[in-house]
Amino acid sequence: MIQIEMPTAARMVYAAALAAACLWIPHARAQDVLHRAHAHNAYEHARPLLDALDRGFLSVEVDVHLIGDSLYVAHDREEVRPGRTLESLYLEPLGRRVRRNGGVVYPDSPPLQLLVDVKSEAESTYRALRRMLESYSDMLTRFADGSRLEGAVTVIVSGNRARETMRKQGVRFAAYDGRLDDLEDHRDASPAFIPLISINWVDISSWRGDGEIPASARERLRDIVARTHGQSRTLRFWGTRDTTAVWRVLAEEGVDFIGADDLDALQRFLLRLDRN
Repeated sequence: MIQIEMPTAARMVYAAALAAACLWIPHARAQDVLHRAHAHNAYEHARPLLDALDRGFLSVEVDVHLIGDSLYVAHDREEVRPGRTLESLYLEPLGRRVRRNGGVVYPDSPPLQLLVDVKSEAESTYRALRRMLESYSDMLTRFADGSRLEGAVTVIVSGNRARETMRKQGVRFAAYDGRLDDLEDHRDASPAFIPLISINWVDISSWRGDGEIPASARERLRDIVARTHGQSRTLRFWGTRDTTAVWRVLAEEGVDFIGADDLDALQRFLLRLDRN
């Protein structure tokens, strides 16, 4: 074997670099899981689902259309493309990740929330979704007889929802996304059926982040948060603007999931918030 003698100066540089690397490796920080981060329309990003998971988002949203027997991922039906299905872009990758991670999406974290926003007809789409979810039931949160057994992923059905069909099922692998009215009349809506309340921001206020939020709007927001949490549910808004002013108000008042299209900006905001 030919041995090449390294010059003294080069050996010193190499040794210093190796020592620095050895010191750095044990201190490499685990991924920050952003418990409040919700990826709005996660499928519109370059890497559907994965861009959100790489940034530690705990909630992701996907729009689906039933065409034939398949659930395609797209906001509008004319945007549907071959191969872009709920199973291929979301359920299969999540299944692989959960198996790789020993039964979880993120270590030492609550379940990932997968919000499935149904754009096609409610009943037929839910039947197809139910069949598909049964194939992945080993990783999903299970709802039965008013109870909840958490899995690695909690699916919540939004958009066009088959409320009575879902409510009457003894065992479900998805929960129901509630609205503001469900806070008023919740006699048949336990947190195991409706764990999440989603509200259009314009139903609360016309404030979009310019200047200070009006005191009346903040009080309205505070009341909704208190009632939601008093019923053991979580809360998110849609239709909010991607600005730190809006996100700061939502965080200050205890909104559970803060949605954004700009994943990097929300990640930076929440990391700064968590470290202050």
